[in-house]
Amino acid sequence: MPAHPKTTDVQIIAAARQLVERAGRDGLSMNDVAASVGIRTPSLYGRFKDRASLLAAVEVHVCTELAGLLEQLTVADDPEASLMAQAQALRCFAMSNPNGYSLLFDIRSVPTEEGTAARAAALAPLMPSLAALAGAADAFAAARVLVPYLHGFISMELANAFRLGGGVAAAFETGVSVILRGLTRSAQV
Repeated sequence: MPAHPKTTDVQIIAAARQLVERAGRDGLSMNDVAASVGIRTPSLYGRFKDRASLLAAVEVHVCTELAGLLEQLTVADDPEASLMAQAQALRCFAMSNPNGYSLLFDIRSVPTEEGTAARAAALAPLMPSLAALAGAADAFAAARVLVPYLHGFISMELANAFRLGGGVAAAFETGVSVILRGLTRSAQV
């Protein structure tokens, strides 16, 4: 009879995520992950073929958490309020999980089918409100306007690039509001 595993993949991914948050993507080592869950490194390689596959699993974990968070913030019959709440939640999520968040847009990530699906699922909660504002036919294009703004702003904030004073939170909200008004106007034309 085979021995029962000492730890689960879920525990390994959670430990890896904690290490990513602590040391960043580049600071993640298979040895550290194995040690943190109490297994030997060769056992870890039996579960995840390499560091890239473990990072991909962490990315999926981050996306799943983000999707759950954004899904909870839908305001009935108010797409603008929904999108503003979701945008603010995304920003807070990134501030609390900067290294995990950075995996979502890291060009060094090895694209996987599961990762692509998880990224799409993470932002899917925005789509009904974007469709309500911009029209169903233009919802995807609207997402391609809003999401880069959110990511760019958040990335600059994480990099401490806003050093000229003023309210960063207010600027973020203003930018989101301007985009949402623009999407609404474009749908009315």
